[in-house]
Amino acid sequence: MARVALEGAMTSQWIDEVFAAHRQRQYPRELLFSTVVELMTLVSLGLSPSLYAAATKAKHLPVSLAALYDKVNRTEPAILRALVQGSAQRLEPVVATWPYAPSLPGWRLRVLDGNHLAPSEKRLAALREQRGAALPGHALVVYEPDLGLVTDLIAIEDAHAQERSAMTPLIECAGAGELWLADRNFCTSTILQGWHQAQACFIVREHGRNGPPLAGCGPWVAGARIETGRVREQRIDLKSGLKGWRRIELQLDKPTDAGDTVILLWSNLPAAVSAHEIARLYRKRWRIEGMFQRLESVLHSEIRTLGHPRAALLGLTVAVLAYNVLAMLKRSIETAHAPLGDAGGSPPDISTYYLAQHIRGQYEGMLIALPPQQWSHWSDAEPAAIASKLLELARHVDPVQVRTRKRGPKTRKSAPYVDGAVARAHHSTARLLKLARSGTS
Repeated sequence: MARVALEGAMTSQWIDEVFAAHRQRQYPRELLFSTVVELMTLVSLGLSPSLYAAATKAKHLPVSLAALYDKVNRTEPAILRALVQGSAQRLEPVVATWPYAPSLPGWRLRVLDGNHLAPSEKRLAALREQRGAALPGHALVVYEPDLGLVTDLIAIEDAHAQERSAMTPLIECAGAGELWLADRNFCTSTILQGWHQAQACFIVREHGRNGPPLAGCGPWVAGARIETGRVREQRIDLKSGLKGWRRIELQLDKPTDAGDTVILLWSNLPAAVSAHEIARLYRKRWRIEGMFQRLESVLHSEIRTLGHPRAALLGLTVAVLAYNVLAMLKRSIETAHAPLGDAGGSPPDISTYYLAQHIRGQYEGMLIALPPQQWSHWSDAEPAAIASKLLELARHVDPVQVRTRKRGPKTRKSAPYVDGAVARAHHSTARLLKLARSGTS
C-alpha cells in the first residue's frame, strides 16, 4: 500500500519536473533532485538513521557526499512549497473518491499555523562558539482536516522572523468557498481584510492588541449552548469601512490550560452559519496541533544533524510528504473496514504511528523481493484505479493491529518542595518493590 501510494504521490519524474519549474539558481548536472528527496524520505520514514547513512548505503550515488550536502543546503524555498502543493493535488482526487462528511457543507476548511523547528546540533562553523540554541527556521503550514492532508507550506529560513511576515503568498492564493481557521497571532488588519477581499471566509481568535481597530459594536445576542460552554455574538464594524463582521464569545465551563475562561472569535461567515456552529468549527483548529505532534513522533521531521536552514526545511518538507501518504493509507483502511448499512458502530480509528511501524518493518524487504519495475505503472495510473487498489489491499489489513490505543486522562500530582539531597538520592527498585509487596515502608 505504501509503495502504491508513494508512486501516486511523488514519482521521480514529477519531482524533477517540479524542480525544473521552480528552481532559481540551482540546476541538475549529475545529481537529480529526485535522488535527494528519495534519500531524505528514507530518513523521514525511519528506514535510515541519517542522510549520511542513507547516502553511503545508496548503490549508485553519482556524486560525492560533499556535493550531496551542498545541494541539500541550497534547496530553494519555492521548490519546497511546490512539492507540498503538488503532492496534495495528486493525492486529493484519490482521497475524494472515498466517502467523508465535510465539516461545513459547501466550504473547504483550511487550518493555518506555524511550526518552529527544534534546535539543531552545532556542526556548522558559525554555530560552534554560540552558547544559545541554534534554531534552523520555521514554516507556515496549511492543513485541511476534512481531507487529512497538508496542502501548503511556506518555508521561513530566519527563525526569528515573525510568522505574519510570510503570509502574503497564502493571502494571494485564497479564494471563494474557503474557510480559514487560525489562532490569535493572525488576527491583523492585513490578513483578515486580505482574506475578505479574496472572497474567502475566516474564523480567527481575537488578539488583545493586534486586532483591526473597530468603529462600533452591536448589542450582544444570546446563542445556543455547546459542549464546552455558552455562546453569544455581536456585529462589529471596522474603521476601514468594512461592516457586518461577527464577534463570537464562548464562555467556557472549564478554563483552558492558560487560564482563559472566555474565548473571542472573529468571523465574516454569513448569518446562515450560526454562532454556536462557528464555535464548534473553531475547535477543529486543534487538529493541526495533533498533526504537528505526529510529524515529530511518527516521522523524523526535525533532523538535528542538519543545521543549515534550507537543509532542515527540506527535511520538514519531505516529512510532510510522507505524512500525506500515511494519512491517505489511514483513510483507506478506515474506509475499507467501515461498518456497512445499518450494522451500526463507527469505523476504526487507525493510528498513524502503528502504520509507520509496519512500513518500517516490511518496506525494505519488500523492495528486495519486488524491484522498482514492478511499481512503475502506478505512477501514471488514474486516481480511481489507485483508490480501488488501496481499498483492495486495505481489506487484508487487520485493523486491530494498527488501531489507536487511547489512554485514560493523566492525573496531575503536585510535587512538593524537598531538600536537594533528597532529590538527588537514589534507590534500588528491587528493594522498593519488595517492600511494597510486604506492605511495609
